[in-house]
Amino acid sequence: MVIIEVSLLSGFILASRSRMLLEHKTIIKKIEVEANVVYIYLEKLNDESQTFILQLEQVIQMKNLKPAIIKIYDYYQPGGLQIFSYSGAGS
Repeated sequence: MVIIEVSLLSGFILASRSRMLLEHKTIIKKIEVEANVVYIYLEKLNDESQTFILQLEQVIQMKNLKPAIIKIYDYYQPGGLQIFSYSGAGS
């Protein structure tokens, strides 16, 4: 099982529409949303390219917004952890 762990930008939440769109992808087994992290569980990955679009809603105006982290790893072999960062469009 592959996990995509998306830390949300400060002051943002996952838009409910975004969750509904993700749930329709057949590769996604489960989605969990905690306080400031979205966990996307995939049964497995293959050589096919996959695109996941998460729409966020800003609920609190923040200054000096720092990049957030995305981690991708195999639940059973977390040693292959991949880490990426992203920032808001206006950052």
